[in-house]
Amino acid sequence: MDLSNIQPAKGSTRVNKRVGRGQGSGRGGTSARGHKGAKSRSGYSRKVGFEGGQMPLQRIVPKFGFKNMNRVEYKAINLDVLQQLAEDKNLSVIDLQVFVEAGITSKNDKVKILGGGTLSLKLDVKANAFSQSAKEAIEKLEGTTEIL
Repeated sequence: MDLSNIQPAKGSTRVNKRVGRGQGSGRGGTSARGHKGAKSRSGYSRKVGFEGGQMPLQRIVPKFGFKNMNRVEYKAINLDVLQQLAEDKNLSVIDLQVFVEAGITSKNDKVKILGGGTLSLKLDVKANAFSQSAKEAIEKLEGTTEIL
């Protein structure tokens, strides 16, 4: 095998349809575009969402709600997840880096600790935000909460 006999896999390439080259080509006359109408003309392009004159879906469905551009998205993590992490990795300090290494968040996520589940270990937790119940549960076991 050398460069002179390399070929693409059988069936992986197709011969382009050569249109507009007269009657002898087998695609003469209308050049495989059918008869008349806008679609047979050069320069034709259908509008995005055009449904043949029927009222398009994007005009039927009403506008609804809005996007708050000042919203801060937090990745929510419950106390039972903290408990599981601390037990599995034998940790006493939990911060954003621990969540990233565990695959729970990505490095750019903001993390909020929520009060779901139970906590039985004394932990020092560092996160972007805490719910009131989570803060109380951590501090009840003499742990600390630090907002980053």
